[in-house]
Amino acid sequence: MNAPRTEQPHPDHPHLDRYDTAQLVATLLADQTQAALAVQAAAPQLARAVDAALPRLQAGGRLLYAGAGTSGRLGVLDSVELLPTFSWPSERAQALLAGGRGAMFQAVEGAEDDAEQGAADLRALLPTAHDVVILIAASGGTPYAVGAAKAARAAGALTIGLVNNPGTALAAACEHPVLLNTGEELISGSTRLKAGTAQKIALNTLSSSLMVRLHKVYGNLMVDLRATNAKLMRRALRLTQLASGADAQAAEQALAACDWHVKTAVVMLKAHLNAAQARALLNTTAGSVGQALAAGERTAPDGARLPPKV
Repeated sequence: MNAPRTEQPHPDHPHLDRYDTAQLVATLLADQTQAALAVQAAAPQLARAVDAALPRLQAGGRLLYAGAGTSGRLGVLDSVELLPTFSWPSERAQALLAGGRGAMFQAVEGAEDDAEQGAADLRALLPTAHDVVILIAASGGTPYAVGAAKAARAAGALTIGLVNNPGTALAAACEHPVLLNTGEELISGSTRLKAGTAQKIALNTLSSSLMVRLHKVYGNLMVDLRATNAKLMRRALRLTQLASGADAQAAEQALAACDWHVKTAVVMLKAHLNAAQARALLNTTAGSVGQALAAGERTAPDGARLPPKV
């Protein structure tokens, strides 16, 4: 009876197993909307976490994730998607999953109950004061995540805790707890449902906000993409055209000259620079396309546009 709210039976649907298929599907879908509402309620906490994390990453820190079960797998997913989406280096986005890599595909019983292993796994990453550690646990009391949080704080790293229950050990262990108060699950205790959905939304919001603030986006375009396959090359071409206003031929020529890096190609086309010049200009603005283009305008003689040097 003292179980956290995420483990308690849902009061509105005690006879879920008697619903016909249409009603069952509609009920499950309707309950998922509560996940988005829970994250919206936590928006101020997420914003504070972003503002606290940003200077650490600007100083060269890493995003580190730790969790168990569904929560840990969602952390792994967020970490691995930062490279193809934002060119964020893999070594600066690492995830710990209770039970190790094998637990991504098969449950490792008891792994989440080992606080010492969580602490040891985190310490093995040699955390520093520049790092940002995101701890994820629906219950808020998973010993593995709590142990990792305590080890992170001992190393001076920033800790952000995503939990789905109030007043939990993990929230208390983190400098920036984020409460995703999703309540009871339709299938009692199955936190892969709306608790997991809320965690995914929160992780998307947290990491994407950080990447925007780190100049990985120009306008609302994903311009730090580096194309590594045919699909991404098509996407890079489309993004370059949208961001620069260039036609397909000019955009493809610019991309070919800069190893298919969209951000560089956009600055080349809009500031009429070659690849080396565009990279140098981006380096002076911490990778901000907007600031690089403004700087390019200021350095052009008498405001004149420089000739293209693709």
